[in-house]
Amino acid sequence: MRYLSLVSLCLLLTISCKQKKPETSKNEEKTKEISEWTALFNGENLEGWNMKIAGHALGENFGNTFRVENGILNIRYDAYGDNFNNRFGALYFNRKLTNYRLKVEYRFVGETAPGAPEWGYRDSGIQFYGQAPETVGLDQTFPACLEMNLHGGNGTDDRPVGEICANGMLVEIDGVKNDSYCTPAKVARTFHGDQWVTLEIDVNDNKIKHFINGEEIMAYANPTLNPEHELGKTLIVDGKTEVSSGYISLQSNSHPIDFRSIELMEY
Repeated sequence: MRYLSLVSLCLLLTISCKQKKPETSKNEEKTKEISEWTALFNGENLEGWNMKIAGHALGENFGNTFRVENGILNIRYDAYGDNFNNRFGALYFNRKLTNYRLKVEYRFVGETAPGAPEWGYRDSGIQFYGQAPETVGLDQTFPACLEMNLHGGNGTDDRPVGEICANGMLVEIDGVKNDSYCTPAKVARTFHGDQWVTLEIDVNDNKIKHFINGEEIMAYANPTLNPEHELGKTLIVDGKTEVSSGYISLQSNSHPIDFRSIELMEY
């Protein structure tokens, strides 16, 4: 009898262990699903992206502004002539996103386009929570969106990267709505020359964080459309101002910039 009891106990333990394995496996599988980076730029062409440049129709790549050379996504203005003429634009990823982490390697190169505004020097940005590209007007210079602003140093002065700019939108910084178009990052980091820099934007349940080279530089939350903004108010439907998803895009702001890696991890 004692022998049979031991055998029975072993069988019960074996069955119990087998029953628990699928649950562990599912958890491991779920963790794997949300921890893998997906490349959004294939290093060969602009597949999966679409451009909109002010004054030009969606999909018209005026002046070959957006191009891929030697595995790098370039934004260039060599065909713009002597007048940039406010032809600001952006390269949009073709799918709306909600919760994710975006990682991008970039560098500023060359000279600002002739006729660009003074602030265009080594200025660009990653736009997110953006309006759909097909809703951007023909002459509209910037979409309603949030932007992680990118600045490059001039070799001498501090010119910190990573501030939050809100076009037609509002966010809460330390629990208070922003009262200016752009708000500097809490941690100031300037990068001079043509060095590569890695930025990350973490968007999770309307809580957003900016990172530069792995260091968190600012955090904020709860983006909404601004009912007092000329553009923002046009996108409000049924009085709902909350924004929980949108499009990401790379700005063409008048200074040449390169991107060699664009990766996404969705939650």
